[in-house]
This record gives sequence, C-alpha cells and structure tokens, in this order.
Amino acid sequence: MREGDAGLLTPVSAGSPAEVATGDGAVLRAMLDAEAALARAQAEAGGIPGRAAEAVTKAAGSGRFDARGLALRAGAGGNPVIPLVADLRAAVAQLSPGAGEFVHRGATSQDILDTALMLVAARTLDLIGTDLAATAASLATLADRHRATVMAARTLTQHAVPTTFGLKAAGWRSLVLDAHDRVVRVRATLPVQLGGAAGTLAAFEAYGMEGEGLVNAFACELGLRAPELPWHVLRTPVADLAGVLAFCAGALGKVAADVLVLSRTEVGEVAEGTGGVSSSMPHKRNPVRSVLLASAARQVPALVSTLYASMAAEDERPPGAWHAEWSPLREALRLCGGAARGAAVLCGELSVFPERMRGNLALGEVVGGVGAAEEMVARALGRGALGAPGG
Repeated sequence: MREGDAGLLTPVSAGSPAEVATGDGAVLRAMLDAEAALARAQAEAGGIPGRAAEAVTKAAGSGRFDARGLALRAGAGGNPVIPLVADLRAAVAQLSPGAGEFVHRGATSQDILDTALMLVAARTLDLIGTDLAATAASLATLADRHRATVMAARTLTQHAVPTTFGLKAAGWRSLVLDAHDRVVRVRATLPVQLGGAAGTLAAFEAYGMEGEGLVNAFACELGLRAPELPWHVLRTPVADLAGVLAFCAGALGKVAADVLVLSRTEVGEVAEGTGGVSSSMPHKRNPVRSVLLASAARQVPALVSTLYASMAAEDERPPGAWHAEWSPLREALRLCGGAARGAAVLCGELSVFPERMRGNLALGEVVGGVGAAEEMVARALGRGALGAPGG
C-alpha cells in the first residue's frame, strides 16, 4: 500500500494481491533485490570480492530501509535509487568494513529502477495470469452448462436473432484466454536493465568484467531475460507491457459491460452472486464488481498512452520521458491486477436466469439460429486451454 494512500478511491484494487505487489514496499524490495543480484553477478564475474556480495545481499534483506524517507530525498537527484544506494552503502559498510564501495559498482540509477520495475511487473503478471486462468475456467463451465440456454442476441441495443448464453460466455472466455496468452508471453520477455552511465557497459569492463557475461548473470539471478542491448532509450519492453495491460483491461471490461446490461432490472438475465448495496436504496443489488471492472477498462488506456508517448526519448538517457513512466506503469499494473481478481470472483459466482432470457426473447418474436449457436459453443470450448472442456 502506498504511503498515505489507503485505497479509498481505488476500490477495484484495494485489498488485492496486486495492490501489495505494486506498492512502495514492493518497489523498494525490487530495487534492493536488483542491487543484491548485481553484486552477486559481479562477484561471479570476478569484479568484486565474494564477501562484498554477501554483505550487500545481507544488508539488502535487512528490512531497515525507509520508503517514505527515500521518496522525500529522491527529489534532490530525481529518482529514489540515489538515496537508496547511499543508505545501502552505509549498511554494507557496517556489516563488512570497506565493502560499501562495491555497492552499485559501474551501474547507473536507471539500471536499478528499470530492473526493479520489470521485477514488479513480473510478480504482478504472475498474479494476473493466475486470476485470468481461474476466470477462463469458470467461463468454460458457464458456456458448457448454458450451450442450449436460449436468449436474444442484441445488436445496436435491439433484439436481433436468438443465440445462447453459452455462446456469449464462450466469447468472454475467448477474450480472457487471449489476455492470458499475452500476459504469459510478455512475462517471459521482461528484461533486466544494465548499461552503465551511457549504455555502453564501459564502466563494468573497466573493472575487469565482461559486459555480456555480466548481463547474463544478472538476468539469471533475477529470473528475467537478458536484453540484446541496454534499453535506456529503447523502450520496447515497456511498450509491449503497456499493450498487454491495455488489452487485459479491455477484455475484462467487455465481460463487465455485458453483465452490466444483462443485470439491469428490466432485463434481469444475470446477476452478480454477491451484489453490492446502496447507501440510500436498500432494495438494490448493484453489480459492483462489473462496475469496478468497467472503471479499470476506462482508466488503463489513458495510463498506457503516457507509456507510449515516453518512447520518444532523446539521447542516451532521457530527461523526463523515463521519469514519466513510473507512476502510470505501476497504476496500470495495479488496476489490471485488481480487475483480474474481481473478474475471477464475478465469473465464479455469476447467477444466470434462463427463464428470464426466454421471456425476453419472446418479446422480440425472433426465430432461428440456436442450433448454430450451440455448434459455435462446442467449437469455442474445443480450444482446450486452461482445463476447459475439450482440454
């Protein structure tokens, strides 16, 4: 949880695992993990003593660092890594006199913060992937159970021809599976950052460390990918991640949009299993999970636009473009994580009312198409992913 922010205005993510995984404490943990991993990789490469790497790792895990204090001091240098390195060096020197000089050797602040944010992204994407898988499994069950549950298809807000609720649920599942596939793929591509002051690896080589081997060892320590080049101003990893987050939010937003329409009082074809309350109308059963998913779907694209705009980063280290990424990237991860958790609960508890669907269908006096819809459900479930029927 962020300092001074209890999540009052972000109920979509408040209390979710993603909120914890993206909080200031998690970012601080990731920065310390990056510093410790760099020290171990450098010791492996013969660039620093083994005892120094051990001291850095021990100090980084001590829990003695204050995120709020680092945030307040970050203004002096423009990023939180600078005060963190100062504090980490002091802590290492206490554990092993003379070892403090080996903290952050050859690295630049962007190496550590970019790597830390990739770690935060990886850890959050793992949570999102798990929730998307659970959502897809629940939707597979709904699709199979309701493959012959007839309802009116609606186009341009009006009754069109008959379809089945199973086909609608199968369509939702297809989108969720597409989101899951993208999350898994981008998670596997998230890289460490290591280039030194100008992205040349020169400082590391000056200390007797071979650049490519050091990058590989650093990546191995953290479970991230080793990039072909330092990407201080080559922001493909962030742009790819941004696209996946926008897609994920939109896919879950589509599910929410349909549930919101179908749960209207005058439609009444579905209802959330645990509808929300109203402060002034106790008779209401509001579809609050869908409301919150819809809110995330509207916020994430705006955040992602900042990440795409930051690709236009000048020189070898940019003034402002990099800094502009931090908050929207974290917020997009947090919103997607909260939405994925909410979708898993929503789809696992969704109530379906076939009789109401048939009654509404009769209002439009439309015929035909149901057999084709059932066939489409069977085809969709035959995709066979994530333990669904046919898998």
